[in-house]
Amino acid sequence: MTNQVQPIFILPEDSRRTTGKDAQRNNIAAAKAVAETVRTTLGPKGMDKMLVDSTGDVVVTNDGVTILEEMQIEHPTAKMIVEVAKTQEDEVGDGTTTAVILAGELLKNAEILLDKNIHPTVIAKGFKLAASKSQELLLKLAENVDIKNEDILRKIGMTAMTGKGAETAKEKLAELCVKAVKRVAENNDVDIDNIKIEKKVGDGIENSELIEGVVLDKERVHSGMPKKIENAKIALLDVAIEIKNTEMDAKIEINDPEKLQGFLDQEERMINSMVEKIVSSGANVVACQKGIDDVAQYLLAEKNIYAVRRVKESDMARLAKATGGKIVSNLNLLKQDKLGKAGMVEEIKVGDDQLTYISKCENPKAVTLLVKGGTKHVVDEVERAVTDALGDIAASLKLGKVVGGAGAIEIEVSRGLRDYANSLFGREHLAVLAFADSIEVVPITLAENAGLDPIDILTELKASHDAGKKWAGVDVFSGKIQDSWQQGVIEPLKIKTQAIKSASEVAELILRIDDMIASSGNSKGAMPAGGMGMPPGGMGGMY
Repeated sequence: MTNQVQPIFILPEDSRRTTGKDAQRNNIAAAKAVAETVRTTLGPKGMDKMLVDSTGDVVVTNDGVTILEEMQIEHPTAKMIVEVAKTQEDEVGDGTTTAVILAGELLKNAEILLDKNIHPTVIAKGFKLAASKSQELLLKLAENVDIKNEDILRKIGMTAMTGKGAETAKEKLAELCVKAVKRVAENNDVDIDNIKIEKKVGDGIENSELIEGVVLDKERVHSGMPKKIENAKIALLDVAIEIKNTEMDAKIEINDPEKLQGFLDQEERMINSMVEKIVSSGANVVACQKGIDDVAQYLLAEKNIYAVRRVKESDMARLAKATGGKIVSNLNLLKQDKLGKAGMVEEIKVGDDQLTYISKCENPKAVTLLVKGGTKHVVDEVERAVTDALGDIAASLKLGKVVGGAGAIEIEVSRGLRDYANSLFGREHLAVLAFADSIEVVPITLAENAGLDPIDILTELKASHDAGKKWAGVDVFSGKIQDSWQQGVIEPLKIKTQAIKSASEVAELILRIDDMIASSGNSKGAMPAGGMGMPPGGMGGMY
């Protein structure tokens, strides 16, 4: 009689486990699927995606991170690729599609090496070496830029907007972006938060404007207030101009009508006193972060003071930077030296909304870009394009380095990596070559999206670079090879360094996974049966 070994179960019955090559292939397939989704959006000839959510809201965009966030991806590995896009967005503000397709291509080429029985850790080590060498090469190839190079900064802005909804007015918008950045820059450091983007539907994109100050999505609180104030002295208040409620639950009993009148009179005197403090400071405009009582509104209107209430905290901070004022949280401390100054404060109707323009500030360290467009979807896409342009200009100035676009820098880095691979021994040599092939996905995709033959374009590009043309890139409009620098296709170095860093790190991480254990039920992070959370017939909500 033979002894049968009883199988040992260490996981719940409803868990699913994938191990070894199956796990690696599943993960690589998920990563490639994400990359394929956004691949067609790359470059000036990239297409847009329409995303419809469960409530019927529509987003039309070719912005990589917006697409991936709206898609609500479920597959755990695919989520890691989405994180690459988010990191790129947070660090630079642009280049999200580049980072994602690079990660997908690295894993696609890693799969070929896995099929040749090269161990995942060897591939991961080769990728790490190649990524490190790529950073070296990029730094060596980059050109210098600073705040005085307005022409280069303008071209960077235009490159960021090419192929997006704002392309029709990219020259005008790039000009506005450069002016905005120069206004808020301190040396070569730019805090993008000091540039507010306000969007309004109902005018052409080309009528977008830069306000030397702040535009508030607020109207004056009382119709009796003046609509326009010149030489404004602005009180920035983080205190309510109304009677405060007591800190604890309190009950006031009044059994005499005269006492009730006295109580009301006292409230009015307190409001009067608050308004007097504002008037005596010399302020003729009030921006209040909290509420303004009805009586206070009337009294301020009587004194010809323009007031807005419930201003966002972020807008208050920008107002302080734009007008040079100080935010005051106690009216007793409100003195003339705390007031901000602006040449003009006025209420202007834009579309259906009344906005408060605080403009003509003397040396504003915070400004507003008012972007316009014919429909809500157009304005939203213009806002995304302008955000990318501002991010690119700021990233260029932060590092002080830029590179030629149109696939030129990728071909140069790929060439450098091939030379580097020849100095290596062992199987890492193959992984570095795979990395060099992967970087070429950018010019290949640019060519594919323009309807050109990628093999012909790649061959011509390599020949141009071998002939010493450092910035030779693909002109997607003519189908020929161009000098991207002369054509004004310029990008910040940070886009490339960050994309390579994030993509290589996530590829190395995914390659090291050889066992996937997914609990079923509705537990978070479980692997859905349909793979990447895709219902039959494709990715949910995408047309």
